[in-house]
Amino acid sequence: MGLNLSGRHFLKLLDFTTEEIEYLLQLSADFKALKRTGTPHRYLEGKNIVLLFEKTSTRTRCAFEVGAMDLGMGVTYLDPGSSQMGKKESIEDTARVLGRMYDGIEFRGFAQEDVEELAAKSGVPVWNGLTDLWHPTQMLADILTVQENFNYDIKGKTLVFMGDAKNNVARSLMVVCAKLGMNFVACGPKENMPDAELVKTCEAIAAENGCTVKCTDDVKDACTGADVI
Repeated sequence: MGLNLSGRHFLKLLDFTTEEIEYLLQLSADFKALKRTGTPHRYLEGKNIVLLFEKTSTRTRCAFEVGAMDLGMGVTYLDPGSSQMGKKESIEDTARVLGRMYDGIEFRGFAQEDVEELAAKSGVPVWNGLTDLWHPTQMLADILTVQENFNYDIKGKTLVFMGDAKNNVARSLMVVCAKLGMNFVACGPKENMPDAELVKTCEAIAAENGCTVKCTDDVKDACTGADVI
């Protein structure tokens, strides 16, 4: 595609165009294929990243560590008890220190404002591994899985999310579906729907890409015509 995303932060999918998201998904598929065939792809030899975790996680930590090491990078993991961020050091101080030592920062924590400040003050790319509002890295894994199940033809397919539809995963799924031309249905209690402003934003994006966004508390209605639940 000829896109260059080098040096970009990855904080939320609203920051990326459809073409950029498709590029990242294709890149993910390519790296997965190289790993499956045992083909070395240490393209980032000599780089170092830090995984800064306020919230612990098995899958997120392992995915980032294995992915980084497969690419030849060194990895440092800082768990909630190993960093002074928010205690003896401000987020800005932490960002500046880590930015001088590392080539990139992955953050998994609570507030979206924290990952935004890390990105603003560190001077290196920052990747959002989960905050209260967004979970963009999981979206690449989720949508790649959907692509693989539908022979990479996902435009026009309908994805239904059931449960707490105002959480970070549901919000992120709504955005990525709208960007990629997939119909998105949020099904859950009325008090657990995405905020109206975000729904309005995603409806406009979906209209540009020939798909729809729907919120309902009716399970039968939500599941009618669904391709993925």
